[in-house]
Amino acid sequence: MELNEPLIRTGHPPHSSSQKKKGLPFFRILRKVALVVVIFILSFHLPNFIPGLNHREQTIREILEVLERHPTGLANVTKEELAEVIYEEATRHNHDPKFILALIAIESSFQNWSVSEQGAKGLMQIMPYVAESLAQELGIEYSGDRTLFNPYLNIKMGIYYLTQLTKDFNDIRLALAAYNYGPTYIKSLMEKKEGIPLNYNRKFLTAYQNI
Repeated sequence: MELNEPLIRTGHPPHSSSQKKKGLPFFRILRKVALVVVIFILSFHLPNFIPGLNHREQTIREILEVLERHPTGLANVTKEELAEVIYEEATRHNHDPKFILALIAIESSFQNWSVSEQGAKGLMQIMPYVAESLAQELGIEYSGDRTLFNPYLNIKMGIYYLTQLTKDFNDIRLALAAYNYGPTYIKSLMEKKEGIPLNYNRKFLTAYQNI
């Protein structure tokens, strides 16, 4: 063996490293393409979500404006929370929140501590024996006036009651009459084929138009 023969190879480095370098731009491009695809997909879904959120907030603000125009006897923070409850419970049972506001208007004039001559109480003027039954169906602990004058629970029970009447009579006009006069009385008129009182419906329509 000759002494001047190189012991260390001095030629070009292996080609594998250059192949790795050539492969890196491909993965960068792939990541960019994936990012563009994700943004493209989200662009179709976000616009549908945001208007829904804006509609909810706008409706709650409108409900609050109605509550603030009337002497409810409630603190401001309570009215803000109540506006949300009215919206959530109305939409849960497929009612127009404005429809519920009109019902509150003619039942109690938005006065939380209102009591009728017949003994109906609260914003949606619920009779105690009816409220006790509704509370049991809804899983609410019934505590008499404490429950009836709780604006959130009163609204929850009142909207639920209206929903049950609507299903029972399958006619919103009859349901409204039953809400005011009582379902037993309205059914007795129907069985006798007597006319249903329309005064309440007229009052309701006027209130709805003025909300």
